[in-house]
Amino acid sequence: MTAAGGVLTGRARPWAGRAPALLTADAARPGIPSGTSVGDVTAGRATVWGRTDRAARMVVEYATTDSFADARRVGGAAAVEETGFTARVELGDLPAGQRIAYRVLFQDLADLRTWSRPAAGSFRTPPGGPRSLVLAWSADTAGQGWGINREWGGMRLYETMRRAGPDVFIHLGDTVYADQPIPPVVTLDDGTLWRNLVTPAKSKVAETLEEFRGNHLYNLMDENVRRFNAEVAQIVLWDDHEVHDNWYPTEVLDDDPRYTVKSVALLAARARRAFLEHHPIRLGGQDPERVYRSFPYGPAIEVFALDMRSYRGPNSPNRGASLGPDSAILGAAQAEWLKQGLSASAATWKVVASDMPLGLVVRDGPVDFEAVANGDPGPPLGRELEIAGVLRHLRDHRVRNVVWLTADVHYAAAHHYDPARARFTEFDPFWEFVAGPLHAGTFGPNELDPTFGPQARFVGIPAGMKPNRPPSAGLQFFGTLNLDGRTRVLTVRLHDLSGRAIFSLDLPAQEI
Repeated sequence: MTAAGGVLTGRARPWAGRAPALLTADAARPGIPSGTSVGDVTAGRATVWGRTDRAARMVVEYATTDSFADARRVGGAAAVEETGFTARVELGDLPAGQRIAYRVLFQDLADLRTWSRPAAGSFRTPPGGPRSLVLAWSADTAGQGWGINREWGGMRLYETMRRAGPDVFIHLGDTVYADQPIPPVVTLDDGTLWRNLVTPAKSKVAETLEEFRGNHLYNLMDENVRRFNAEVAQIVLWDDHEVHDNWYPTEVLDDDPRYTVKSVALLAARARRAFLEHHPIRLGGQDPERVYRSFPYGPAIEVFALDMRSYRGPNSPNRGASLGPDSAILGAAQAEWLKQGLSASAATWKVVASDMPLGLVVRDGPVDFEAVANGDPGPPLGRELEIAGVLRHLRDHRVRNVVWLTADVHYAAAHHYDPARARFTEFDPFWEFVAGPLHAGTFGPNELDPTFGPQARFVGIPAGMKPNRPPSAGLQFFGTLNLDGRTRVLTVRLHDLSGRAIFSLDLPAQEI
């Protein structure tokens, strides 16, 4: 049994006795103000996350029934000041294809007789054989000054997604907007007022570790978010706003007077720690800070979660003619990992979860570019070279049934890529689906770069829309992948704030 960095892994044991007595007054107990969540679920394993308000030891009880008649218990991870009072516990030996009920408790380390009240949750484990599944995805939470408005109902898309009942949710980044303070009041176009909940951490740009932590804790103040987290397993990525808009590792913020800390590398180190502390991400391995990872979810689906932020070169005109550090967006090691992982995957469907789009033009100022595309209709240049290498590898190794999911641009869309329309032709046709925002301003649409032959088959916002539409406009979006366990058909849907499907497409599986 090993405990490190607020993480404990160990063998579960039957919980033969009663739960700890809960006779202490609530004010004296450890609190669990941010709820609980589960992530990185794969065959037999899951990561349970929790946070308390003092130094306390995390314990998880879990069972296959709500009665907890067959409960088992894993415990030991300490939540202390150094981890922001967060902790996680790894569950192992989980049965396949089961709904697992769990409850998190914290034991006060200053008084071992005092326990928190339990925070309950549940999740579903991957199936061992053919079974229908639902994956959801979106991104972008609390951006552009649109915070928690309790008069409006808080972050309502999270409740809409919860009601859709996904087995897994993929958050594609911008989990917080650490660079965008939230004002108390925003005046809407019709003159009415949007009233935000405001905290000290959301009243300025984040620079210290505590300020970055406070951005994550802000979102967890929303009851929709906490309820969703307690019921749906997650795979979480990051993008730019966890640190700073459009950041890259060598950037220096000399032109941003809001910051006294000018080194983005220093800001990113603090932001990464806060990000990893506040999400149910499995830590460990040779690089415990690595965000990119993959998860088989049963025999039919494997998710490849990317990190297009940590290894990129500087934002630039993006026209370099050769591969190298300056033209990187995945980085050589991650690009090779992705190629080999997709080639080796035995899953019917390979889902590439990308925090940035492939063909949409995303600019960083008048001449530089933020994403892969560079606005040049010619052959691949700059960051496009890495993506071209991945696409060529998939064609040459006959890797079938690859679907790309992305976000970042704050609207919903479906893009089909075809070498018959492209300047670079060494790839097989594929789809890229865009969703978001979860609770942020709505923008777009962006132009498509012709290099990989994309075509917009659907765009989920009205033409000529004024930018930065508030959540109350209803233009908040998530997507779902519905796998038919019998036919292996993957049905892709894009949904609006109400949950209505505004786009649907059936993708039959190709033989591998």
